[in-house]
Amino acid sequence: MKLIKITILLLLLSLASLVLAQPKEIDGLIIKPSAYSVTETLNRLEQILMKKGLTIFTRVNHTKGAAKVGLTMTETQLLIFGNPKTGTLLMQSSPTTAIDLPLKAMAWKDADGKVWLAYNSPDYIAGRHGIKDRNELLKKISGALKKFTDYATKAEK
Repeated sequence: MKLIKITILLLLLSLASLVLAQPKEIDGLIIKPSAYSVTETLNRLEQILMKKGLTIFTRVNHTKGAAKVGLTMTETQLLIFGNPKTGTLLMQSSPTTAIDLPLKAMAWKDADGKVWLAYNSPDYIAGRHGIKDRNELLKKISGALKKFTDYATKAEK
């Protein structure tokens, strides 16, 4: 009986570690696992965004920034990008949308060495700013971001 209890306890601990390794669901974020390193994930995303005509504004390497001030952190990078034509339409509907634009995607490596990619859901941004007149545009943006981030994160077959 004691062996069964120990086995069950070990199984529960194993399951807990799997759950804790997954990033928590955060309101408004779409989070995907990546088959690539942090740098390669964002390189792939940047490549497809540029190919589709989006503007790449900058890339922020938070890990290097931390190192410059004598701190360490897990590998984390942020890509800032957008399309001024679609972004302007959203800002015309609600000027406060500018606080969330241009769009951002971040890639990071968790404590277990797994790489993740996250970005704000366009529907979340629209809801946050009360945008109700751009449903078709939001649907297009959401579909495009899904395709672009799938390309960036999924291993090629």
